[in-house]
Amino acid sequence: MTSFKKSVLSNHILIALFLLAGFGFSCRSTEMVEAESIPKPALKEETELNGLEALVENSEVFKKTITGFELFDPETEEVLYAVNEDKYMNPASNTKLFTFYAGKKLLGERIPAMKYVIKGDSLIFWGTGDPSFLHPDIGTMDVFNFLSEFDGDLFFSDSNYEDDHLGPGWSWADYNSYYSAEKSPMPIYGNIARMTIEHVESYKLAEDENGYKIRPKYLKKFIREDGLSEEGRFVLQREREGNYFTYEFTSDTTVYETDKPFHYTPELFVELLSDTLKKPVLYMPDVKLPESAETLYSIEADSLYKQLLQPSDNMVAEHILLMISSTIDGRLNSRKAIEFAKKELLTDLPDDANWRDGSGLSRYNLFTPRSMVALLDKIDDAVDDDLLFDLLPQGGKAGTIRNWYGARDGGPTYIFAKTGTLSNNHCLSGYLITRSGKKLIFSFMNNNYVISTNDVRIQMEEILWYIHENY
Repeated sequence: MTSFKKSVLSNHILIALFLLAGFGFSCRSTEMVEAESIPKPALKEETELNGLEALVENSEVFKKTITGFELFDPETEEVLYAVNEDKYMNPASNTKLFTFYAGKKLLGERIPAMKYVIKGDSLIFWGTGDPSFLHPDIGTMDVFNFLSEFDGDLFFSDSNYEDDHLGPGWSWADYNSYYSAEKSPMPIYGNIARMTIEHVESYKLAEDENGYKIRPKYLKKFIREDGLSEEGRFVLQREREGNYFTYEFTSDTTVYETDKPFHYTPELFVELLSDTLKKPVLYMPDVKLPESAETLYSIEADSLYKQLLQPSDNMVAEHILLMISSTIDGRLNSRKAIEFAKKELLTDLPDDANWRDGSGLSRYNLFTPRSMVALLDKIDDAVDDDLLFDLLPQGGKAGTIRNWYGARDGGPTYIFAKTGTLSNNHCLSGYLITRSGKKLIFSFMNNNYVISTNDVRIQMEEILWYIHENY
């Protein structure tokens, strides 16, 4: 190759390298300009997010669970932190937040108690799913008074009931538990038998048909019974000199109640109602509910929602869906109520809700943490804070979290949230008030673990308190 060609080639290489360097510098400069144009968060906020992220992602507890979490600021509409927020998880009783929102939007201020028509001297009535009728903990006497004061014949029909008595995906083994009370068109006494248990614990000398059991038998005559011990303990002692034994017994009686579901049949319902009203009620299964039927109302809806949310009443939850269905066309069907609520109220959720029952007993329910947060944001818009926080469980104070999430410094309640617990699953979704006064929305969903649920709660409490203190 000639020196001229070498010179030209060298010049071309130099020019190419210069252009490439210029292009690289130009690209780098553009990236820097774009980066500079993006506002950076304040150092305090950046530190908080890093701290929260470290707490969640370095947790030894969460390494043993499948955990989804989202923290949202409704004022700025900003997601402050999220992990696995788009993953579907079983919500357990967090499902009741969906039921609550649907009820709040679709039912009125008072609950529809029953439908009825009067024909001559006969009153025919149909249930609407109202769970409060003669409920041992809630309810009014409106329905009882209306039926008992009617001067004529009473007839009940359940022709409008188009549902099963147990929900889809419920564990069959739970049928005997209070939290698995059956669905029915017109619940009565909460669809449970409330039984009183008396536990007697006593310490005393054993006896048989011949008196105190003692060997040698001859010494029985030396036992002196002084009755119930004033010291609260069993006493058996001998005097220092002589062989007389002083005996004082103890007795402690505890009385408590337990609830057991009964199996609904229309025949049992009319028998129970007849016994309660002290007048006959007849069953007429084939009488269809006419569109012209009147509606009788009972309990205030918010009283029912408080029973739904604070003690997490499954029976109330399921019957709220039936009442929603009743308002659509008079027929009682949970599936129809869910589909109606999803179509009318929930089309804007980030992820479609696989919503299968009202209570969360179903293992088929699947929601994402970000959809739970979106729902809570909608609830926040629909219900005033004072009412909403009164209805929800309150950390360290009321409902299912009365023993958890209390302010560590004795300050005001900072967690207002709904729990959800099934075997190997525990969730908590709701509102957190920070020390600075901000209201944040969060959803914690933990699934598929075999460690203690208390370990999960303790870790969640650490994180939520950190958010309260630092945001």
